[in-house]
Amino acid sequence: MHRVVRAVRETLPTGRGVVAVSGGADSVALLRALHDLNADLTVAHVNHQLRGEESDADEALVEALAKNLNLPFVATRITLPAVNVEAAARRMRYEWLQSLEGDWIATGHTADDQAETVLHRIIRGTGIAGLRGIRAEYAPTQRPPLARGGLSVIRPLLNVTRAHVIDYLNSINQNYCIDTSNADPRYTRNRIRHELIPLLKTFNPKVVNALNALSCQADAYERHILYFAREKLEELELPRAGATLIFKGRDLDQFTPSLLRRELLRLAWLREGWPTGDMTFKHWQRLGRLTQGDYPGGIRLVSAPPVVRIGPRSPV
Repeated sequence: MHRVVRAVRETLPTGRGVVAVSGGADSVALLRALHDLNADLTVAHVNHQLRGEESDADEALVEALAKNLNLPFVATRITLPAVNVEAAARRMRYEWLQSLEGDWIATGHTADDQAETVLHRIIRGTGIAGLRGIRAEYAPTQRPPLARGGLSVIRPLLNVTRAHVIDYLNSINQNYCIDTSNADPRYTRNRIRHELIPLLKTFNPKVVNALNALSCQADAYERHILYFAREKLEELELPRAGATLIFKGRDLDQFTPSLLRRELLRLAWLREGWPTGDMTFKHWQRLGRLTQGDYPGGIRLVSAPPVVRIGPRSPV
C-alpha cells in the first residue's frame, strides 16, 4: 500500500465525505486515495475564475475524474473582491463546502503546505498559536473562523510530502492540473515555496520535517494552555450585561501568568465573534494585562471593581 493511501486510511472517518478537489496534484491524490479505500464521497470543486480558461480546464478535469470514478460531482463559481483575494477565496470556499450534505470535509493540504504556513506566520509575526499551523482536523464545535458550519474538516495528507503525492500519482498514471499562479512571485507564499524553503534546505535538507515537528509541539503546548484557560473561563465569568462580558475582577487579576489570562480572554473574544483582523500581538498582550481602554473592532475593557467589563463600546 502506498504511503499516501496508508495516511488517508489512518485518518478516514465514518460517514459520507465531501472531498474538495481543485484539480492540483494534492487534492487529486487525496480523491484517488479515498476512492481506493471505498469511501462514500461527493467530489466538490470551486472555480475561483481567476485564471480564465485555465480555471475552466481545472473544473473540467475534476468533473471528468469524478465521472470516471462514478462519484457525484458538485461545483460552484465565485466572484472574488479586488482586495484580500486569498483570504476571501478561503472564506467563500469553506462557506460553500459547509453548505453541502455530508458528515465531513477532506482537503489536500500536505506537510509542505504546513511548513510554508509556519514560515509565513513567523515572517509576519506570530505567537505559539500561530506556530500550530494548519490543523489536521477539527470538529464543528471548535468553530474555527473559516468554517462555522456543521461538518468536521480533516486533512489526511498533512504528514505526507508533496514528493510522496507526485510519486503516488505517477504510480497510478493519474494526471492533474498545474496552477501557473503558484509560480507568481508577487504572492509571499510562492516566494516561500520557491525561494526560501530551497535556501533553508541548504542548511537542513529535512527542514520541512523540522517545521512540521515544530508545529506539532506548538499544538501540544497550546492545547495544554487552552485546557486551563477554558476551565478558568467558566469559573471567572459572571452573567453578562447584554453584549458586555463581566468577570470577577480580583480573581481574574490574580489568574497568572498573564499569558494564561490572555488566552482566557482570547477564548471569550473568539466565542463572541468579535473582530480579530486588527488585533496585533501587542493588543493581545494589553488585554492579558487587563489594560483599560479601547481595542480594535470597537471593543472596550473597563476595570470597575469588583468586576472587569469587556464588550462593544456604546455609540457616542
